[in-house]
This record gives sequence, structure tokens and C-alpha cells, in this order.
Amino acid sequence: MQEGLGERMAKTVALVLAGGRGSRVGGDIPKQYRNIAGIPMIRRTLARFSQHPQVDVVRAVIHPDDQALYRDAIGTMDLPTPIFGGETRQESGYNGLKKIEKLAPDFVLIQDAARPFTGFETIDRVLQALETSPAALAAMPVTDTLKRADGQNRVTGTVDRSGLWRAQTPQGFQFGQILAAHEACKGRELTDDAAIAEAGGLDVTMVEGDEENFKVTTEADLTRAERMARQQEGLPPGGDIRVGTGFDVHRFEAGDTVTLCGVHVPHTHGLRGHSDADVGLHALTDAILGTLAAGDIGDHFPPSDPQWRNVESSVFLNHAVDLVGARGGAILHLDVTLICESPKIGPHRDAMRDRVAELCGIDPSRVSVKATTTEQLGFTGRGEGIAAQATATVRL
Repeated sequence: MQEGLGERMAKTVALVLAGGRGSRVGGDIPKQYRNIAGIPMIRRTLARFSQHPQVDVVRAVIHPDDQALYRDAIGTMDLPTPIFGGETRQESGYNGLKKIEKLAPDFVLIQDAARPFTGFETIDRVLQALETSPAALAAMPVTDTLKRADGQNRVTGTVDRSGLWRAQTPQGFQFGQILAAHEACKGRELTDDAAIAEAGGLDVTMVEGDEENFKVTTEADLTRAERMARQQEGLPPGGDIRVGTGFDVHRFEAGDTVTLCGVHVPHTHGLRGHSDADVGLHALTDAILGTLAAGDIGDHFPPSDPQWRNVESSVFLNHAVDLVGARGGAILHLDVTLICESPKIGPHRDAMRDRVAELCGIDPSRVSVKATTTEQLGFTGRGEGIAAQATATVRL
């Protein structure tokens, strides 16, 4: 949905609040941009509401500093320009409401970006309640015994849990009513939009939520979300295991050294290539790219491009490794076989394993380097060049 859609009327608009910093989860970026089974949390939440048949427009409310993170997270999703939030959740909600005021919606749903598992049935129940109530929120009854404690965590009493509910989102409102309540409550510090509705004198109806509709608040929550997403999407519980293969060959030319798996090996010839012709690293690079379905080395480093002339092949391998990291993945094992009559690989095998491990940021125990001949058959058997085949195993 493009910004132009905002010029026409919409019955129901969903505001997804994503301006928080998520400090309790930790990490280098706010939690709503962290991946869950390879997909950013905020994208999952936005998709839930974008795909609901009764939601006409979805707008994200983000922190101004997160514009690049937001663009990367939504990818190709067709959404209107995000709205900038304020210093508090209350301010962010109000900014969102004012920005969609020109749409004159009947209803607005306000959703936490950190609730990526909100089900259609929960959204349905909130919208149904709004047909007769000015405000509604999804909630779950408290079933655990509640205890009150002092500053030293000593129990001072048991709280009667009857009539107590755990509020969730979405929280839904008749638009004009919640906007007026927000304006009436300016200057007060209220925890959510339902509290603002209450303070504004609105009747708030609770509807049944869902235990899966939890808010990702801690690292443990993020682990639970990862597990749930993998189960729902049929992914392996320990991660998406990928295996890729690579093959490369270079012919001999005049020279006195060949570079194999990042190690310079004295020889009677050199290897011809646009780069340093490291047949081992080229095969490994293609194998890693294969695990990502990301094309081959020529797609990323075209031999027609003069900037790659005589460059060390470690540049290519590092690029492939970085792509795995960008997907939240890890390299589990690398296996390369060098095929040639000469030079002898055995004396240099350990150095090759160590160099590949260093380039990929893994332990040498996860790297295998082998060598074989073709019993003097074919171009390698005739001493015309060297071939290499490789296998990479990664977990995404």
C-alpha cells in the first residue's frame, strides 16, 4: 500500500507501534528488528495485519533513527511511509492517530510490533466488539496465584486473582472516541491505549486473546518465538540446515608458485586466472553461496570487471561468509578436495585448513582439506591444471 492510498477513506486502520528500544532483550538493534526464523519481527507483525481481510490500511510508527532498519526489515512489502513516534508509547500512539485522521476511519487497531503471533481470530474478536463498544482489547484471564512482595522479595501477601486479566494487543477503538481520549489525557502518563480510553471515560470491552499472542520482551521470549515460528513453518528446530557444493578449475601457466586454499605453494608453474586463481577458495566460495541460493562467484565478482584482477581470493570467500552472517547463520563445516598430479598437497594441508578456518571465523576442526589424483587421466592427469570440488554445510 502506497502513501496515495491514504487519501481515500478506510473503515479500519491498524497502527503497529515500533518506536521502543527493547533494552531488556539486548543486542545491537531494537528487538522489533531482530530476526525470528530468518524474518524480522516487525515484518511478521505487519504482515499479520496486512493480510487480514478487514484491515484496510496498516501504518508502522517507528523511531526516527530506525528508518534504515525499517526499510531493510519490510523489504518488498508494499506499505505506506512510516510515522515517526514520540518519546513515550502514549506520544507515539497519538502521533499515529493524528497522522491517519484524514482517513476518517471507523475503527483503529493499535498493536505492539513485538507481538508477531497475533492470530486472525483475535483480531476478529476485537473488531466484532467495536460494533457495539467504543473500545475493546484482547486479554487473557490470570490463572497463576499472585503474590505481593517487599523490596527484599519477601512475600507480604496473596492477591485475589478473580477478575484479573493480562492485557494484550490489538487494542481496538472507535476512532473519534480514542482520539478525543488521547487529547483529553495529554500530560498524564498512562501505560497503554486502553488505559487512556478508561481515563477518557470510555467503556472498554475485553475479548479473548491467545496464549501465543505474547509480547517478546526478554531474550528467553525471543528464543520461544524462534521455536514457535520454526514449528509453525515446518523448519528444523535447530535451524535451517543447508548444504552447497562448488567446483572450479584453472589451467597452469608460466610461474613458480600456486595459491591453494590461501597458501602459497612452490611449484614449477603458476595458475592462470583473473584473480589469484586460488581454485580451492573459489570452489569453497561457490559452495557457501550455494547454501544461500545466492548465485555463484561470477555473479558477485564478474571476471570482466578489472577491479578484481589479481585480487586475493580471500576477498571472495569473506564476502560469502558475510552473507551467511547477514542471514543470522553459521558455517558448520567446509570440505574441499584438490585434484591434481602435482604439487603435493600433504605437506601444506594443515596450513590450508588453518587459513580457511581463519578466513571463515571457525575452528580448524570444522575444515577438511583433501587431495587426490585422476591416475594420469584427463587434463589434471596430463598436468595441464588443477581442479577443486567443495561442500559447505551451514545453519541459517
